[in-house]
Amino acid sequence: MNQCDAEADSPMRSTLLSVASDEALVISAKAGMHLAYDELCRRHSTNTFRTIHRITRSKEDAEDALQESLLKAFTHLYTFDGRSKFSTWLTRIAINSALMILRKKRAHPESPFDGDMLSGLLISDPASNPERHFLERERDLKLRKAVGRLPPLLREATEIRYSEEVSVSEVAARTRASLFATKSRLLRARKSLIRALRET
Repeated sequence: MNQCDAEADSPMRSTLLSVASDEALVISAKAGMHLAYDELCRRHSTNTFRTIHRITRSKEDAEDALQESLLKAFTHLYTFDGRSKFSTWLTRIAINSALMILRKKRAHPESPFDGDMLSGLLISDPASNPERHFLERERDLKLRKAVGRLPPLLREATEIRYSEEVSVSEVAARTRASLFATKSRLLRARKSLIRALRET
């Protein structure tokens, strides 16, 4: 079920990561070791998917919610303070993503494009301190720039999906692509964005 951008690595390092605690992996991921975050994804994606699938009752929606949750968690990993388990924190993000998908399906909102790129990926935190607010804004700017560097087809699908907060099916219809091609483009875009954020 994992959709993370797993990369080839030495068997020894992979073994070390597989036996590391979640706490150690989070520390390593915050320090820039992207393979540690890949391991967290591998470790928790299946259970997270099961949880959100019970909410959405749709495999496609659950997969979308899982992908968005993994990217949200990566983008905001520095806000994770360890007061709960990483799996609990990720599950909470995933449940919120799943519920948002259900609300959108019920309401069918027509959100106009307001220039807030990928606003659906951002977690609001009204209690954030100034330093955290600055870091969030800096990360958001990096994310916007990364979207701008995507290949045209990937960028178009990503902008429609997140800026206008529409379903994958609607993205497919508006870009005149098949559902399979659209899902593939969005997945490739997410992987590319994660890579771009890792490098900054």
